[in-house]
Amino acid sequence: MKIALINENSQAAKNSLIEATLRSVVEPLGHEVYNYGMYSAEDEAQLTYVQIGILSAILLNSGAADLVITGCGTGEGAMLACNAFPGVLCGHVVDPTDAYQFTQVNNGNAISMPFAKGWGWGCELNLQYVFEKLFVSEWGLGYPRERAVPEQRNKRILDEVKKVTHNDIVYILENLDRELVKGAIAGAKFEEYFFANCKCDRIRDCVKALLA
Repeated sequence: MKIALINENSQAAKNSLIEATLRSVVEPLGHEVYNYGMYSAEDEAQLTYVQIGILSAILLNSGAADLVITGCGTGEGAMLACNAFPGVLCGHVVDPTDAYQFTQVNNGNAISMPFAKGWGWGCELNLQYVFEKLFVSEWGLGYPRERAVPEQRNKRILDEVKKVTHNDIVYILENLDRELVKGAIAGAKFEEYFFANCKCDRIRDCVKALLA
């Protein structure tokens, strides 16, 4: 699994801790981590939580990432921005129980965490335990298990609803404010990571045009 890590500007100083904790958990399991920044509060390319949604949508819809790990001060803004886009199903994850139930019940492809609210003693342990609970079982099996069939059915219904209620991602990228979108893909390592992993020619061509 290709996992994209994205931090917005208010919590950028925590990027290295989040990345190190994430890598320590997922790399022994065979997953790959791509850190799209922000890498520090002083980065030239500044990401807002709205731009996190744009970047997440590009990565997930193109196949450049299978899972996005992101957040903001409370985790709410990044979650809302991610869920504004097609092909993104983002859960608000505060603790390990949230992480496990999101994988089992909602079976999404992005999580948003609070990186300021409740961030104190033991925060690195909570990060570790959250990341561990994301990968203790196959996703989408249901919780509790006797609820698996209706939960899986509801997830399929939600996926179909989003196909109708959201526009095509290329249409969205071409019609959003151009500078807003260009800012979302201005990170120092975006081009290196994205073009090496993108699986969708339409989105690749759209991103190339935006970067030109």
